[in-house]
Amino acid sequence: MKHYYLTFLLLLSAYGFSQNRLPVIKANAKTATIQEVGQPLKKWNLSPEIKIDVFTTNKLVKPVMVKFKTDIDSISFKLKPGQQKDFIVLLNGKDSCYTRIQSPEVKNFRRVQPEVHDTIPFVINKYNTNSIKVMLNQTDTLNLNFDSGATEVVLIEEALKNKVKSKLDLYNTLHDIKVGRRTYQSKVYDIQLAGHGVDGLLGWDNFDGYIVELNYDKNIMVVHSKLPKAVKQNKAVDKFKMKYFNQVFYIEGQITQGKTTVKDWFMFDTGYQKTAVLDNDLLNKSKFPVAEMAVIRTDTLLGIMKNKIPVVTSKLESLKLGKNELKNVPAQILTTNKPVRGANVHILGSDVLKRFNTFFDFQENVVYLLPNQLYEADYIEKAP
Repeated sequence: MKHYYLTFLLLLSAYGFSQNRLPVIKANAKTATIQEVGQPLKKWNLSPEIKIDVFTTNKLVKPVMVKFKTDIDSISFKLKPGQQKDFIVLLNGKDSCYTRIQSPEVKNFRRVQPEVHDTIPFVINKYNTNSIKVMLNQTDTLNLNFDSGATEVVLIEEALKNKVKSKLDLYNTLHDIKVGRRTYQSKVYDIQLAGHGVDGLLGWDNFDGYIVELNYDKNIMVVHSKLPKAVKQNKAVDKFKMKYFNQVFYIEGQITQGKTTVKDWFMFDTGYQKTAVLDNDLLNKSKFPVAEMAVIRTDTLLGIMKNKIPVVTSKLESLKLGKNELKNVPAQILTTNKPVRGANVHILGSDVLKRFNTFFDFQENVVYLLPNQLYEADYIEKAP
């Protein structure tokens, strides 16, 4: 979803870069790789027929090293937030592949006037799926799950077939997405499954540069151009640094079993309905005593592509986020079919996250959590 290709008009205006002297590397095969430090290795296909072939990195909050490698050559450089680097890959000694690696645009709407504080009705159902109403292309009203573990807009096949009447060009075209009083633009993709009762997913990056508030006490989602002052003044609020990985973000948490305590990064995933996913490989690496966790049940989850994922649900003694500690959490332990290809990650799901009113600050790249009226609610899956 993150390999962006410029439109023809943009290509014409930008194509002047080819007139300058650019670095040239060689290739005998069309396959290449892109390694952004701290991110999964990406595969890349060289396409000389494309005027400018563009790869967009993860959201950057600081400069990172990027390496583009062909079968016989490579180029490395430091990429700053909002920056782009252009070079040529000479394929088989004759075909020039004009290539651009760019960071996403740096967005910050803090100074916009008048200030934006756009309130949207927001509900969470008994399955822990949140939803808001969204209008697509000024025509189609859809219920979408605001999924912090997703990007852009993704619609399930049933909605595409039965609810969407406007003309859609999947994968390639920006479409109008009206949320509340404001209209955003996003590419649209298809998927087989989403949470209960929704037509698809609304990814976090539609609101990059804003602050998004999820208030489970008032059942509202608010898009702010500026962080409300009361958030930082509230001593009950915990602040977490965001770490961007594979296009989504993580916060730091702590798990405990017996005498073993481990700190690690957890994907912040409001689209996952249960409490938490613990990656077995990460647990083993940290010598976390999985064998001491009482097994609640063993079953199979159905992934968003209808793939079967074997999972064991076990009782986690303690999950701590900032000052707040949740006890006896029924956590899912994955051993195969990892949710993030090529990476081992832990995940926080909605059965934990709904217990906190949340501010996602996509300007300063931090998350604020404040316990709410759901903090003591029973888990969907109860531990014995």
